[in-house]
Amino acid sequence: MTGLRVLTVLLAVYALVVLLAWALQPRLLYLPHVGREHVGTPADIGLDWEAVTLHTEDGLALDAWWIPAEAACGTLLFFHGNAGNISHRLASIQQFHRLGLSVLILDYRGYGRSDGRPSEPGTARDARAAWRWLVDVRGLPPEEVVLFGRSLGAAVAAELAAALDRQEAPAAVILESAFRSVPELGQRLYPFLPVRWLSRFDYDVATYVTQRTAPLLVIHSRDDEIIPFSEGQAVFEAAREPKEKLVIQGGHNSAFLDSEPAYSDGIAAFLIDEAGLPCLSASHRGG
Repeated sequence: MTGLRVLTVLLAVYALVVLLAWALQPRLLYLPHVGREHVGTPADIGLDWEAVTLHTEDGLALDAWWIPAEAACGTLLFFHGNAGNISHRLASIQQFHRLGLSVLILDYRGYGRSDGRPSEPGTARDARAAWRWLVDVRGLPPEEVVLFGRSLGAAVAAELAAALDRQEAPAAVILESAFRSVPELGQRLYPFLPVRWLSRFDYDVATYVTQRTAPLLVIHSRDDEIIPFSEGQAVFEAAREPKEKLVIQGGHNSAFLDSEPAYSDGIAAFLIDEAGLPCLSASHRGG
């Protein structure tokens, strides 16, 4: 085989890889099939809860859980990562409940028992549906609601925070394991591909955080093996004030547990000092 023929074959293979990367992006970004069935409910960890159906502006029904805290000092709207469903987040729900926060957690379209297929415009609509349920149906003041997102959910939370005007600004925004944008993260993970040119998604977190007004907490682990620590650092540096940073330890899917009690203590301190929510549980108050 001549050198020219070898080069032609290599270019053809590379072109095929590029084409597949473009075509398969939704399957790489959204992983609802990884654990579609529920593995438990909040009752399994001793919490009262209510099954909720959220209705989106484009007519889809989303599965969600409402977990009220007794004498709640605030409410946390929880946007989870790109794999699994709400039942895989029971440990996190318990952490936030111990801080005195009620929790609304939803499955995006196409995840768990929710209708539809996931998409970037779709997750934005899903976030708005959850927000409207808290504010319009539950009648909660926006200034008592905290937006929380982890991994892909950080992008969803940040986009919602940027879209809300000052009259409806939440109490705070917490972004855990965030990335700058899908094109930037993809280019870092796959430097041999023209990801910035290929990307069909934006999720431009670094821009969203310049547009929100609520206090921001950026949480990231130095040991994150999926979304590098430098991504979270870049999000923090891009954000406007007021903002705080919490550095934790452990893997992408376990750092929030590996870093206890510093994780919960850091969130509690932020919500008290920056968001004005007296969110320390009795144990955090020393009682």
